[in-house]
This record gives sequence, C-alpha cells and structure tokens, in this order.
Amino acid sequence: MTDEAPSLAAAQDDQAYLLQLGAHVRDARTRHGLSRKALAGKSGVSERYLAQLESGQGNISILLLRQVAAALQAPLTELLGERDGHPIELTLLVQYLEKLSPKKLTQAKAILSSAFGEQDPLERRNRIALIGLRGAGKSTLGKNLAEHLGAPFVELDDEIEREAGVPSSEIFSLYGQSAYRRFEKRCLERIIEHNEHVVIAAGGGLVTAAQTYELLRSACYTVWVKTTPEEHMQRVIAQGDLRPMHGREEAMADLRRILAERSDLYGLADDVIDTSNKTADASQEELRNLYSIA
Repeated sequence: MTDEAPSLAAAQDDQAYLLQLGAHVRDARTRHGLSRKALAGKSGVSERYLAQLESGQGNISILLLRQVAAALQAPLTELLGERDGHPIELTLLVQYLEKLSPKKLTQAKAILSSAFGEQDPLERRNRIALIGLRGAGKSTLGKNLAEHLGAPFVELDDEIEREAGVPSSEIFSLYGQSAYRRFEKRCLERIIEHNEHVVIAAGGGLVTAAQTYELLRSACYTVWVKTTPEEHMQRVIAQGDLRPMHGREEAMADLRRILAERSDLYGLADDVIDTSNKTADASQEELRNLYSIA
C-alpha cells in the first residue's frame, strides 16, 4: 500500500468530521431559533465564518485538537469542556443514555424535562406544528389556523418533494428511507430558520426520527391530531387514494399496528386534538381554543 492511500483516507475522514461539526452547529443554532446573522452578533464570530463552519469548512485547528484528543484517548468534549471536571454520576448517565434506542432516548428526555423543567411552551407558540398520521385532519386544520393567525402554512411533505425534485414515493424507491429523513430534517431546519410565525403539518413518520422530532418539539408548539383507525382509512380514501381498498383487512391491521407503535411518541406533543366523530368546524374551534384565539 502506498502512502497516498492512508493520506487520502485521512483527508476524507477530516472532511467528514468537519461536515458533521457544521451540521451540529447548524442544529444547535436552529434549536435556539437563531438566524446566522443573530448568532454572529451574539457570539462575536463573523457571519461569513459561521457560514463556512456550517458548510463543513471549519478552521483546520479543530482537526489538530481532534488529533491531540485521539492521542490522549480522550473524548474531544473532555478537552473542550470549560469546567474543571464533572461528577461521576454525569459520566455514568451519559454512558447509559448512549445505549438507549432513539425511541427510548426521546422518552428519557421527556421524563427529565417533566421532572426538571424545559422551555416554557408559551415561548414556542409562534410556531405551531401538527403531527399525526395521514387522514387525521392536519392539512385542513393547519390551513384554517394559519389563515386565522395570518401566518404561513407549510406542508413539510411538500417541502421535501420540492427539495428533492421528485415525489415522496420516488425518494423512498430511489434513495431509501434514510435519505428521506435527511431531506425532512434539512427542510424543517430551513422552515424554522426563516419563519418566526408558522403553522406546520408534519409527516406521520417524523416522530420516528429522534433528532428531527426533538428539533420540532424544541422549536414549535406541537399538537397531535388524532382519530380512530376507521376514520383515518375513510378520510384517506375520500382524498382519492384507493390503495387501501385493495386488501382492506391487511391495510387496517397495518394502520392499527402503526398507531400502537407510535402512540407514545405522538403522546409527547404539547396538546392533543381528537377529530373523531367531529366536523372540521368543531375541531377547528377546539384547536383555536388551545391558544385562546377563538
């Protein structure tokens, strides 16, 4: 093997790390609802450098520090920490959390937030996100609420298709679910960054992507729009999608299973609207009443 191969591999690894670092900075900025310009003013770091950092073109010094951390067999976070040390309990807690599945990690976060406090939900009400399976009424309720509030309404699935340049079904078939989730997270970041006031209808599967769901819940006031499996099915068919009519029994069984699997995740929302056996007007009034804007 020549010296060129290891050098090329190292360069690729460095670039991947800088890209990941940039993504983490962008995620953190988005979670705090800051534009790049606002973060530049707050941090004293130029907007141009922040743009470079977020795009994976960070200063080479971070790579040198990473090499030192590797040589010391210490996490980079340990070298970057501004405290002299931390309790052993914190180390053990982090090690425990790292072993959890995405679903259990989301549940653990909810438990900790409930016990020790989190951002006041009232501070997130300028951005309202409706979650739940297709057919619950997210689009209808979201459009009406956005019109009432004078805020833009965004269908996240539409933004993903626009970003990818192909329909959602083709994204899954061409690139797979992981690519779809990357598009989804990227679009959500952009929506949050550019909209201080917005109503978002999120796709039914977003809650299974732990980081994206956490971003949504930290930046938006979330409402689970739910209904019965039977009404989900009826409304999807009424929208012109006749696929559930073929093998209806199997489709209904799948629907019940998905609802059961995701109910804990949907239940992490700030509020719940049950649209079963209700008119659109009645559900809309209930949604408005959540925000005392009726």
